[in-house]
Amino acid sequence: MLKLYDHPLSPYAQKVKIALREKGQPFETLTPGGLGAGGAAGEFLEANPRAEVPALVDGEVRIFDSTIILEYVEDRWPDPPLLPAAPAERARVRMLEEAMDTHFEAINWGLSEIRWFRRTEGELERTLLARAAAQTRRWFGWLESQLDDRPWFNGETFGWGDLAVAPYLNGSVGHGLPPDKGSKLAAWLERANARSSVARTAEEAAASSRAATMPNVAELVRQGLFKREYRDHRLEWMIKSGGAQVVIDGLAKDNIRFSPDFGPRPGG
Repeated sequence: MLKLYDHPLSPYAQKVKIALREKGQPFETLTPGGLGAGGAAGEFLEANPRAEVPALVDGEVRIFDSTIILEYVEDRWPDPPLLPAAPAERARVRMLEEAMDTHFEAINWGLSEIRWFRRTEGELERTLLARAAAQTRRWFGWLESQLDDRPWFNGETFGWGDLAVAPYLNGSVGHGLPPDKGSKLAAWLERANARSSVARTAEEAAASSRAATMPNVAELVRQGLFKREYRDHRLEWMIKSGGAQVVIDGLAKDNIRFSPDFGPRPGG
């Protein structure tokens, strides 16, 4: 059986789970240890030297990066297809995925940094939350334009373009920022969440969120025992949104981290 290294709250892993469920491919999920402290090891690190979820293990094949995993899944199990047939439409949904992965994701991630992990309080907290909300609303406008008159982002049927958006919009809803009622985007999200592949994945995320004790996680961050990863787009979001001090403080307290270097670990 396929192994998927996963965390239920990761939108990148959620994309892959939705795709596998749409393809009817059974898989086992494994949550690797050491993620929060930057101490991942073993088969997971062999599968993904960036020490990030998702990572897919298919027999002897090991793949990391959610987009590359989706491409592998599409090539390995072409039916039912998740990409549109026309080259221009394929490019359109791939650009949509890229935008969500490298821009929109950072907004929800930043909201979690402030609301759940308590990186800052007072005026800076209010500023960052307000800017994230305003950015989210602008993105909703852009997404409406991308949806246009299509029933799905992918076109006539649910597919790659939709699974690339659904986890992120559900994340926005979780932060109290849903699409406007009566909007095309809200109607699309309702349709997407009615699909079993999306509904099951969203419920797994909700169950994980309910099980987490966020004040305790914030305390672990304060103690430097839990380190959130500041990858390129997330670091950019925090800086451009006015949170440079958050980064400076995190570096000083050693409670943020970046991608590990590739190659054997010292003593390994």
